[in-house]
Amino acid sequence: MPKLQPVTVSVARTVQPGYHRQFAAWAHAGQELAREWPGYLGSGWVRASPESNEWHVMYRFSDVETLRAWDDSHERRWWIDSGGDLMEITRVEHRTGIEGWFDRPGDVSITVPETVVPPRWKQAVGIFLPFFPLSLLSNLLLSPLTAGWPVVLAVLLNVCILTPLMTYLLLPLSMRMLRPWLQKPRRVRAPRT
Repeated sequence: MPKLQPVTVSVARTVQPGYHRQFAAWAHAGQELAREWPGYLGSGWVRASPESNEWHVMYRFSDVETLRAWDDSHERRWWIDSGGDLMEITRVEHRTGIEGWFDRPGDVSITVPETVVPPRWKQAVGIFLPFFPLSLLSNLLLSPLTAGWPVVLAVLLNVCILTPLMTYLLLPLSMRMLRPWLQKPRRVRAPRT
């Protein structure tokens, strides 16, 4: 049986200027969430320098499976989404064993790009674009059939038809077509005074 090795994840994030205190609070919240997960061995974050906008967040799990459970969890997704306006992810590295931290920067064995979460308004546009025409078409086609139905049943039929179409066909297509716009780097905002 192969020996399970701890996995350390290093994530470099560029924080929006003026949002470093909010980022530190956000990172602490993620640390508290991860603390409850099986296999969690610890985490921390450092800023490259007092003037730098780049922060390095590191967390460690006992093995690949426990790390994957955390990475795929709803709690982590909620946490990542909640910080989307504060920063952009620039690099993610997964390393096993202590010796990995002594490699030269170009010797990283596994690099996993993490999805950049678009701002919520862009997500809303990506959903609206396929949903509006599909909803309009569905209402036009179903209205002769559901004209005498109670509103609750007519809406229920409409939603039962639209949900799988949106989930499995139109939203993936919309997100794929809009990916360059959705993943476009954000402009740096001026700090709040």
